[in-house]
Amino acid sequence: MRYLPFILLLLCCAQPNRPRALATFSISFSRSMSEQALDGRLLLMLANNDKDEPRFQIGDGLKAQPIFGVDVNGLKPGESITVDESVFGFPFRSLTELPEGDYYVQALLNRYETFQLKTGHTVKLPPDMGEGQQWNRKPGNLYSTPVKVTLKRGESQAISLVLDQEIPPIEEPKDTKYVKHIKIQSQRLTEFWGRPMYLGAHVLLPEGFDEHPEAKYPLMIYHGHFPSDFGGFSTEPPPADMDTTDFNPRFGIYGYKKFQKQEAYNFYQQWISPAFPRFLVVEIQHANPYYDDSYAVNSANVGPYGDAIMYELVPEIEKRFRGIGEGWARFTYGGSTGGWEALAVQMFYPEEFNGCFAACPDPIDFRAFCLVDIYNQKNAYWYDSDFKKLPIPSHRNYLGQIQSTMQESNHLEWVLGEKSRSGQQWDIWEAVYSPQGEDGYPKRIFDKLTGEIDAEVASYWREHYDLRHILERDWKTLGPKLQGKIHIYCGDMDNYYLNNAVYLMEEFLKKTSNPFYAGQVDYGDRAEHCWNGDHENPNYVSRLRYNTLYLPRILKRLESTAPPGADVSSWRY
Repeated sequence: MRYLPFILLLLCCAQPNRPRALATFSISFSRSMSEQALDGRLLLMLANNDKDEPRFQIGDGLKAQPIFGVDVNGLKPGESITVDESVFGFPFRSLTELPEGDYYVQALLNRYETFQLKTGHTVKLPPDMGEGQQWNRKPGNLYSTPVKVTLKRGESQAISLVLDQEIPPIEEPKDTKYVKHIKIQSQRLTEFWGRPMYLGAHVLLPEGFDEHPEAKYPLMIYHGHFPSDFGGFSTEPPPADMDTTDFNPRFGIYGYKKFQKQEAYNFYQQWISPAFPRFLVVEIQHANPYYDDSYAVNSANVGPYGDAIMYELVPEIEKRFRGIGEGWARFTYGGSTGGWEALAVQMFYPEEFNGCFAACPDPIDFRAFCLVDIYNQKNAYWYDSDFKKLPIPSHRNYLGQIQSTMQESNHLEWVLGEKSRSGQQWDIWEAVYSPQGEDGYPKRIFDKLTGEIDAEVASYWREHYDLRHILERDWKTLGPKLQGKIHIYCGDMDNYYLNNAVYLMEEFLKKTSNPFYAGQVDYGDRAEHCWNGDHENPNYVSRLRYNTLYLPRILKRLESTAPPGADVSSWRY
């Protein structure tokens, strides 16, 4: 017993000093901003510089700035929400970890609305407001004016922020001679979401469209992320005196904005030249409450976008703009998300398209879900090991240098929105591929905090959206419909390790028989994300030339595969 006081002293001294947060933040909005109570995700952001507003500096790379997030439900004008040490953040989990110093502080409310789904569930999600599901630019979102604060250890402050600004509406793009815009209400999507839902498209008309009213045209669907207008096409060259001091850190070059504008004008010049194919080229707008596009397939959580696009939007485009309206005269292509979509819609609607060009596609084999094998690994954040705890990377440059890890990327998403509501990459994969949970939100493929993989959800992913698995499982019936239609391209140093899944797909395709797939899989040496099969130009050039690269190849395919009696002449002028 004589040792007890000494033991108690040791235990007392061994208790760590729990740091206090340098500040707590009280955030509110006034009745002048909204008279209604609001739901949403409240974000507190801090930046150690004033190069831009904090809301535009959030990311998971080496320049990541601190952000903290909390749900609000029925927040009334004048009421406040406190962001303190209990609120989860990134790259610091708590405000207690925030270093002292000078910060520019800003708050933003990503507003949610209530949806009554066809399934009977009630969910709260951020609707797209014409911006392509970008929380920091979404019309109607409230935010505060950035203020500079000095935070010091031992001087915990109480800081009040008022959401005194509202992001204004976005102006709709205007029709031009060559680019037309279409928007329809989808019956299928409206029924699923329980409110009017729309699909849009930007349609690039061929040269001579008005002068040849008898012509009907093949349809090219160029898949990608949300386009505000038809991208990479301009009837005007860039100004000769346009500033070229802008620096693009990804490609390490100056003046890339002017270069992009010049490429857009070069495409226009080719488009109107006599030898260029006369096609309709379409970019689709299918932003939804989970992401900037739907992945163009039917989904338990996102809705029947595949059928809505294929059987509502495409027929309307072909009707309005004189499309041929037959599968042999439709092609699809794109990169990244668009690459996955191009391959997926070719597979899921095999007779509705005559070929796909899938560049740098999102994971097409979930044994290589980037660097995670969701079927055989237990955790998405850490490599399997008895004693080490080695994090799995999520992003690299062409030299293999790591900028972020799986845990970091997903923890940032968790800050931006729980229940797959971040509007970011890992959450949309989950929203599209997962079954619907009992609460109406997507079932998690892995625990967002720990990375633990749910094997049951992984099995659902395999049977419904693992493109390599589906091809191998169904090749007997799919193969005859896809012969010569599959073309896949990827850089072997893709920033997101997407080439690993392409290797696995190629391994299967090379073994196909009855029939042999008769397509192409190709890789770019040391090429990063967006490599599309162009071995002659650097990536910063070729990524701007999807249309001029693929459309002439598609013309050759049309010439060799058009069925007897098909219209192969009215559009050849």
